[in-house]
Amino acid sequence: MIKRVSRKEKTSIRHKRSRRKALRFSQVPRLSVFKSSKHIYAQIIDDVKGHTLVAASSVTPKVREILNQERKNKVEIAKIVGQYIGELSLSNGIKKIYFDRGGSPYHGRIKSLAEGAREAGLEF
Repeated sequence: MIKRVSRKEKTSIRHKRSRRKALRFSQVPRLSVFKSSKHIYAQIIDDVKGHTLVAASSVTPKVREILNQERKNKVEIAKIVGQYIGELSLSNGIKKIYFDRGGSPYHGRIKSLAEGAREAGLEF
């Protein structure tokens, strides 16, 4: 009998795979991304110390100010969040990171956030 794999299980498999790869880059901070149906969240984590160094999301007040000026779709909002977290990390002296997409496929909002972070100057 064929076993069906649910979307949640597929996400979990991808997430475990990406976290396994992240262990190789444990000396480099990790940009972790989580997306809900309405918002997107990103944080840069130092896995050695277990601390969040920088965090940004679509509900952060500074990002909200930018979004209130114009009506944007979710992909454009993700790019703005990526640019904002890139600026924050560069001001804190973080230039090179490992990108952890959190089990989500690399397209749409995840890809847009990554492109925004790269435009701000992050290397990954």
